[in-house]
Amino acid sequence: MSLHDDAALVLKDHEGQEELRQVYLDHLSAHPDGMWKSCHAGHLTASALVIDPSRGRVLLTLHRKLRMWLQMGGHCEPGDSTLAEAALREATEESGIAGLTLLPGGPVTLDRHAIPAPCHWHLDVQYAALAPADAVEVISDESLDLRWFAYDEVAEAADDSVVRLLEATRARL
Repeated sequence: MSLHDDAALVLKDHEGQEELRQVYLDHLSAHPDGMWKSCHAGHLTASALVIDPSRGRVLLTLHRKLRMWLQMGGHCEPGDSTLAEAALREATEESGIAGLTLLPGGPVTLDRHAIPAPCHWHLDVQYAALAPADAVEVISDESLDLRWFAYDEVAEAADDSVVRLLEATRARL
C-alpha cells in the first residue's frame, strides 16, 4: 500500500472535523502527488505532540524558520509507509527522544494552514506521542530550542492550533 493510500484510509476512519476531513480527502483524490512537498496546490504533513502525562507537560520546538513554539512535525518522506510512521519519525528526529510511542486511536486532530509560495497549504495530520519516563530531549538542526511546557502554559507560548491539539490529546488520554 502506498503512503497516499494509507493517508486516504486513515482520513476515512478519522472521526470528527468532518468538513476539514473531506477537504483532505478531496485533495488526495485530485492530487496523486498530494503527499509530497512538490505538490504546489498543497500537501499533507504529519506531526506529533510529545506529551508526558505523568508530569502534565508537553515538549514544543521553537521552529527555526517560523520562530513559533509548535509540536514536532513536517513533510512526509519516500521511506515513510504510513502517516503514523511519518509522525513518529518527525517527533523522534526533532525531539531527540528515543522510545516515543504514538497515542492509540490514530490522528488526534487535523489542521490546515497557509504556507508561503510556491506551495499554498499544509494539511497537517496531527498525532500525539507519549514520552518515556526517562525522556531526554536533544535539539535538532530544525529547532532553535526545545522546551517542556506545563499544560496551562501552552496557550501563552503557542498558537491556537497547538492548544486545540493539546486539548484533544488530553481528552483522549
